[in-house]
Amino acid sequence: MRALFKDIKGLVGCYENSPNFVAGENMKNFPVLKNAWMEVVGEKIIGFGSMSTCPKVPSGKAQIISCTNRYIIPSWCDSHSHLVYANDRAGEFLDRLRGLSYEEIAAKGGGILNSARALQKLPEDDLFDCSLDRLLEIVKLGVGALEIKSGYGLTLKAERKMLRVIKRLKQVSPIPIRATFLGCHAVPAEFNNSSDYTDHVISDMLPQFVSEGLVDYVDAFCETGYFSKEDVTRLIDAASKLKIKCKVHVNQFNILGGVKLCVNRGALSVDHLEIIDDADIAALKESLTSGSPTFPVALPLCSHFLSLPYTPGRKLVDAGLPLALATDQNPGTSPSGDMTEVVRLGSLKMGLEPIEAIAAATLNGAAAMELEDKVGSITPGKLANFFVTREMSGLEEIPYRFNDVVVDKVYVNGELWVG
Repeated sequence: MRALFKDIKGLVGCYENSPNFVAGENMKNFPVLKNAWMEVVGEKIIGFGSMSTCPKVPSGKAQIISCTNRYIIPSWCDSHSHLVYANDRAGEFLDRLRGLSYEEIAAKGGGILNSARALQKLPEDDLFDCSLDRLLEIVKLGVGALEIKSGYGLTLKAERKMLRVIKRLKQVSPIPIRATFLGCHAVPAEFNNSSDYTDHVISDMLPQFVSEGLVDYVDAFCETGYFSKEDVTRLIDAASKLKIKCKVHVNQFNILGGVKLCVNRGALSVDHLEIIDDADIAALKESLTSGSPTFPVALPLCSHFLSLPYTPGRKLVDAGLPLALATDQNPGTSPSGDMTEVVRLGSLKMGLEPIEAIAAATLNGAAAMELEDKVGSITPGKLANFFVTREMSGLEEIPYRFNDVVVDKVYVNGELWVG
C-alpha cells in the first residue's frame, strides 16, 4: 500500500532519527507535530512533516486519508504479558471478593498452580488456537508489538508446549513478538523447595529450550514464597552463559534486593515495582550510564485489579528513568490486554502526564523488548504500525474521558487492520 495521511491534528512520537528510548524530562518532550502529514509505502513509514511541506501525490497513485481533528500514535508496545494460558480464573475472583488474599488463594491451590494444571491438560493445538484469538483481539486494540511469557507449565513438557505455541504465534503474527521463558514462576508440589526447582529449570529446561530456538529472554518471580534472590541469581547467570538476557518480576509485594541484583547483571527490565525504595531507584539510575539501561516496567492493570499500590511512576520519571508501561495480561491478576487502559491508569493513578504515559507505552515499551529499531515511534524506515484516534481536542482526553473509545483505525505493516 502507498498512503498519504493528511491534516493530522497531532503526529505523536515522530522523529527523523529516533532515540532508542526516552527518560526523565525527555518523556514529557516526546514530540507531537501539529497539522502534519505522514506517508507510508508498503509496510514502512517513509516520511512526515508539517502540512506546509505536504507532498503532491499524483491522483490514483496513493490513498489520500484525511485525519482532521485526529491524532496518529505509534502502536502500543506491550513488553510484559502472559497471553498464552489455558483457562480463566473467575472463581478465584470470587474468592478475592470474599476476602481471601493473593497469597491465601495460592495456598489453597489457586493462582499460578491452578493455571498450570489446566495448561498441562490442554492439547497444544487448542492452546495455540485460543492464544491466537487473544493475540488478534489485542491487535484490534492498537497493540503493535508484544512480549509473551511461559511459566504456566511448571514441567519440562508443558513449558516446552507453551514456548512452542509462542513460536507458532511468531510465525503467523502480524506484529513482532518476543518469547520469554518464565522458568521460575512457582514451585510445583513435587519439589521440596524453590532451590531444587531452580536446579531443574537450569539443568534440564533452559539449555534444551535455548538450543531449540524457543527463548529470547528468561524471567523469574523474585518474591517471598516464590523464588529467592539466590535462586534468581543462579538462573540469570546460567542464562547469561547461554547469551540470553533476563526480564525479572521484582518488588510486587516485598523488597528483597532484586532490583540491584538485576541491574548488576545487566537485566533488560525489572517489572512490577509496586513498592520501591531510594536504593532501588539509585541502582536503576546507575544502569543509565551504560547506555543499555535496565528498564523499570510498571503494570497498572494488575494494581487496579488486585487493589495493590501503583508503581510510583511520577517518582521514577522525575528521577530521570525510562519508565515503560505494560499490561501483565494474565488470567488471574490482570485479565486484560488493553494498553489504552494502561495509559489511562498511568495518568489517573501514577501521576504521569498523558504524553509521558504514551512514551512509556510506545518507544520505551519497544526498547524493553529490544524492538526500538522496528516500532515504538513514527520514524522513516520503521514498520508502519500505528493507530488513528477518534476526533479529540487534545491527548489529555485519553485519561480525562476514561470511558470513551480512543483507537478508531489500526494500521499494521502499512495496511488497515480489519482483523
